[in-house]
Amino acid sequence: MAELNAVVAVYGTHAEAEDAVKELQRAGVDMRALSIIGKDSHTDEHVVGYYNTGDRMKYWGKAGAFWGGFWGLLFGSAFFAVPGIGPVLVAGPLVAWIVGALEGAVAVGGLSAIGAGLYGMGIPKDSVIKYELALKTDQYLLLVHGTTAEVERAKSIIENTRPVNVTVHTAETTAVTVK
Repeated sequence: MAELNAVVAVYGTHAEAEDAVKELQRAGVDMRALSIIGKDSHTDEHVVGYYNTGDRMKYWGKAGAFWGGFWGLLFGSAFFAVPGIGPVLVAGPLVAWIVGALEGAVAVGGLSAIGAGLYGMGIPKDSVIKYELALKTDQYLLLVHGTTAEVERAKSIIENTRPVNVTVHTAETTAVTVK
């Protein structure tokens, strides 16, 4: 990730986020450049569990099919308990940024570990705060990282998947909110 460019889309439901991932995959977007993050929304009525099998995480629970599909599709997966947000599941390269922030004891004033990971990959702090709020309100974040051209292409695909909003973050410019 030499270039810190990303398009970040916020979705209201896991089904909407999943549809967007499928559209990106159909369009040939490199799945190794895609990250998804959302709260673990289990209830008392559903048993929830996690386990590792080699290099893959397995998930049981209310949204098990949703998250289970991403563990094999995307590069990297993790479960974090984030104070102020709650249990969060992450799949994709964002995991490495979050772990890097945690291991490097990066403290970015007022941001969670998730926020520090987003900030570390080049997302401005004011946007990170918006994304943390989206997670707190049970929304899902879909990120595509890459060159400026790759991010612009992903944005054009994402715009047709009815996200709550879409924001492009580039190394050269500030955030540009599309919707």
